[in-house]
Amino acid sequence: MRAVDIIIKKRDGQELTADEIQFFVQGYTRGEIPDYQAAAWLMAVMLRGMTSRETAELTLAMAHSGQTLDLHDIAPLVVDKHSSGGVGDKVSLVIAPLVAASGLPVGKMSGRGLGFSGGTIDKLESIRGYRVNLSVDEFRAQLKQIGIVLSGQSMDLAPADGKLYALRDVTGTVPSLPLIASSIMSKKIAAGADAIVLDVKVGRGAFMKTVDDARALAQVMVNIGRDVGRKCVALLSDMDQPLGRAVGNALEVREAIDTLHGGGPSDFREHCLIASAHMLRLGHKVESLAEGEKLAAQLLDSGQAWSKFVELVRAQDGDVEMIVNPDLLSKARLVKDVLAPRSGYIAGVDAAQVGTTSVELGAGRAKKDDPIDYAVGLIVHRKVGDQVRVGEPLFTVHANDEAKLAAAEKRLLAAVEWSEAPVKPLPLFYGVVE
Repeated sequence: MRAVDIIIKKRDGQELTADEIQFFVQGYTRGEIPDYQAAAWLMAVMLRGMTSRETAELTLAMAHSGQTLDLHDIAPLVVDKHSSGGVGDKVSLVIAPLVAASGLPVGKMSGRGLGFSGGTIDKLESIRGYRVNLSVDEFRAQLKQIGIVLSGQSMDLAPADGKLYALRDVTGTVPSLPLIASSIMSKKIAAGADAIVLDVKVGRGAFMKTVDDARALAQVMVNIGRDVGRKCVALLSDMDQPLGRAVGNALEVREAIDTLHGGGPSDFREHCLIASAHMLRLGHKVESLAEGEKLAAQLLDSGQAWSKFVELVRAQDGDVEMIVNPDLLSKARLVKDVLAPRSGYIAGVDAAQVGTTSVELGAGRAKKDDPIDYAVGLIVHRKVGDQVRVGEPLFTVHANDEAKLAAAEKRLLAAVEWSEAPVKPLPLFYGVVE
């Protein structure tokens, strides 16, 4: 086989065989197929799509491109959660320690930011010393010892996805259903989770713009999970506007810390409680979602979830003082409010524009090797449905560059849609796929 023939075949809309997919994935993982051919193939997949069979074959090829974990000698059931990517989505920082505090082991490998969506690993690295690159042995040992791991992708687990993930971010091939589904599920399969909650974002700040598209992605992933013997549930959650208030790495860590102390924005707290309830139900800690929400709230408000987060950070060599005293986290040199130019009701806060603004401030990457400025980002003060008076703050921008600050102000004002009449708040969730 030749890589170019496989690229041409997919470019022309033909269905690839299992052997062809395996050949391409293995060749790219070993470095025998260069980035430029992988980029061409990714674009062909994005434009031409993949059948359900191709998507399943791609998922398995990526999952088996390295080691796969069997964690049953550590725990009879391990749960995981994954988001399809959003703006202000720091959910894993809260629900992983929350669910682990119930005694249910949470072993999670997370990714970095893609496009305008933030990455859990980038957020965690704003905590000085926090080690995201764990070996398989370290992953297993930590899960056994404290019941929680929040790491980056091990080079030993799904290495094909690690390479393709970074390439997608800089080649315009992020919003592809088969590539998103196979990326997410290959990591879950390789990491050994038995029960998986998938948080599929819907809206302008998500890769899936409509509920129908999100449901299609959710169904593909749930089907893959079923086919390989995993329990899966997918939540369709709103991403027309940012989740919570903070957008940007250190700022989002601060918000997660507030939430773990029983505070935080109400929408973010509710999202975490509902997602946690699904994890607790899949893990047989509760029988119903109502019981799950009640238990999750108890774990959050009692401080048990916070204690587990501290334990996690300490185990992965993070500076615990930085989370005990969040003022030690990186701070931007320039902080400025963006004021409302008029009075009225907020009809929209374009999550994609907000996410792009954060990236342009330096909180994300334009190229896969770009450094991250952990201090920069923004706070969203007003959400859809809020009434605002002229001169009140809409956003607070945290920047380290005057020109970037000025550009951010303009972009953020353009991201807000106004109404003279009252507007209903957006729902947090649009449905569940099981």
